[in-house]
Amino acid sequence: MLVSLSQFGLLQFRGEDAQVFLHAQLSCDVASLQPGHAQYGSYNTPKGRMLASFLLWRDDAGFSMQLARDLRVPILKRLSMYVLRSRVKVTDVSDSRELLGVAGAQAEDSLKPLFSETPATPLTLLTERDATLLRIDAVRFQIVASPGRAQELRDALAQTLPTAEPNAWDRLDIWAGIPFVTSPTQEQFVPQMANLDLIGGVSFSKGCYPGQEIVARMHYLGRLKQRMYLANVPAPAEPRPGDKLFGGLVGDQSSGMIVNAAPALEGGHDVLAVIQIESAERAEVHWQSPDGPRLKLMELPYRV
Repeated sequence: MLVSLSQFGLLQFRGEDAQVFLHAQLSCDVASLQPGHAQYGSYNTPKGRMLASFLLWRDDAGFSMQLARDLRVPILKRLSMYVLRSRVKVTDVSDSRELLGVAGAQAEDSLKPLFSETPATPLTLLTERDATLLRIDAVRFQIVASPGRAQELRDALAQTLPTAEPNAWDRLDIWAGIPFVTSPTQEQFVPQMANLDLIGGVSFSKGCYPGQEIVARMHYLGRLKQRMYLANVPAPAEPRPGDKLFGGLVGDQSSGMIVNAAPALEGGHDVLAVIQIESAERAEVHWQSPDGPRLKLMELPYRV
């Protein structure tokens, strides 16, 4: 399928201090990120709560951060406050670069005639003719291009691929266990609660960054009581990020929260949800109220 990824915004970081600046602000190991590679990560408050989660990649010109579109302006403003004398320019390029998703068994074959080569391994990329091609995983690619080049590529791909709505891509991120913080879930989760440590989004060996002490303490002292799970909510109404979940172990108190949601192929909605580990292990988690629809937990592609 071919998807316009309008749910994402894009920030660019340029300048000779960009790597040092980002390494000191983000949870991931930016210092080791080489051109042509990408990684997941988070930007946190001093208390370790995520203000944003993102996909960050590096090319020969600098760094690009893909995050929820509704967060691009506040995150740009906040990060810009800390640039100070660093030789870094932070720019919101969400309206000057288009994002296209290509997914499915035929995705790579559809892209080969349009690029000189395709990235061989997940989270690697190449740039040519004003377009960046990024491999997300075995069956997903993403294109970042100028509007004119994006239209050219869209027209070519639409000859062989069906188009789909953005929530179809969201569903694939959900199945892959890749969370994106949005406005309703800002400052709700420490990165490990949303499994950022399991997808390479947290470095425990780097130096200080906002929230590092809290994140490290949770890792080394083993005090994590919540994790993110993949589940289906068997209800026609749409769960939304920030919706509360309830488990039998804590009565009327919330035991978790929806992170992301998308319509499921076989009914209901598939979600990523941060849930109390003990409640999840008992499979006693309900949406919106203690007697609301009961979540059906499913297997993530990585071990929680």
